[in-house]
Amino acid sequence: MLYNEDAVRANIRNRDGKRLFFLGKGDQLTSSARDFLNRERIEIRPGEDAKIERYRLLSGGFLEEKPEHMTHLNGDVLVPKNHPRIVFRGKMDTLEAELLLCQLESPELITPVGQVLALARRLIRCEVLEEPVKQEKLCGLTEEEQRKRSHFPQDYYSQPHFMPSVSDGKVILRLNRARCAAREAELAAVTAFSDREGNPTRPDILRALNRMSSMLYILMIQAKSQVRS
Repeated sequence: MLYNEDAVRANIRNRDGKRLFFLGKGDQLTSSARDFLNRERIEIRPGEDAKIERYRLLSGGFLEEKPEHMTHLNGDVLVPKNHPRIVFRGKMDTLEAELLLCQLESPELITPVGQVLALARRLIRCEVLEEPVKQEKLCGLTEEEQRKRSHFPQDYYSQPHFMPSVSDGKVILRLNRARCAAREAELAAVTAFSDREGNPTRPDILRALNRMSSMLYILMIQAKSQVRS
């Protein structure tokens, strides 16, 4: 297999807090993929080393085999499948599925929703690898620009806030469903990333999820304004 940079990014693993890439026998890297690994100081190891001989538990114990009711938190660490971070990942899977259906619903949504989808996938990668989520423009908007447009849509799109109805059509209703999925993922993240006092341990993830749901609402506003015009 020939790994390009995107494929390499998707297959980075975390072992004992160290980022690794396992390259199988006969597999190759594109020059950009190798440059990325060198730039990020990610060690390349033989593919046969990827197999985990035994699994660690959060309690400090070990298992020789992975039970069906458990899954990987990261690296060789196993947790029950109802662990809050695993529940969060499931909500993110649902969000990705809803975003893909949005793109399928309308060609005009492919680019803007694609940017939201890219952020969702980057977010889950950062969560698994325990990396910070970089705050960047989303659909060409800074966080402050996005906040103003979602709070005062009448000023920017000549469209006030509205409650979705069946008469709004499939595009708006599909966007609304994706927005709801983003909000569910955000609520799951609050549970997964809070300390005993309720303080957020991953405010970057919560911030990114809030931006995603707000952006989807702005896309709903835009679609509504186009229907009215």
